[in-house]
Amino acid sequence: MKLIVGLGNPGSQYAQNRHNMGFQCLNYLAKAHGLAYTIKAGKARLATGRINGHEVALAKPQTFMNLSGESVASLMARFRLRPADILVVHDDVDLPLGRLRLRPGGGSGGHRGLESIIRAVGSQDFTRLRVGVGRPLDTGEGELRDYVLSDFSTDERETLQEVLQRVAETILVILNDGIAAAMNRYNA
Repeated sequence: MKLIVGLGNPGSQYAQNRHNMGFQCLNYLAKAHGLAYTIKAGKARLATGRINGHEVALAKPQTFMNLSGESVASLMARFRLRPADILVVHDDVDLPLGRLRLRPGGGSGGHRGLESIIRAVGSQDFTRLRVGVGRPLDTGEGELRDYVLSDFSTDERETLQEVLQRVAETILVILNDGIAAAMNRYNA
């Protein structure tokens, strides 16, 4: 089984925020493959099933972003998974809107959701799919927090559908052909 975790914050007020890119990507993937979030377990909403013959659990942690690791650690134990069985999809302000970057492991890059997961699972050895949301110029930490917790603009929303589709395609390549093939194809 592959655990695919989308990072975000629970609650309708955050649904369209840049910081909820992980949730938005998993919602698109679930809908495209006929999966529904019918299970509540491990402090997450889960959609389980098969995508192209691969058993998956799509998870949207219902903790806030900074506590995402609690959910991921619980789900790892529930499904008896190793860190290598996890793919985390999250927003990244250091990439332009729509740019994707895959990594098979590594540090958090300052992303608090990733920091929480690394601490909770005791490993950095899980795959990350970083999805660019852009960064405003000359922002301090307070302004950056406000930026990621803001909704996409109308113009950005037009691009967003294409981004969600590319993320879903990337996840299919990871499932079918592995991380190296997906990195060669999507890391530009």
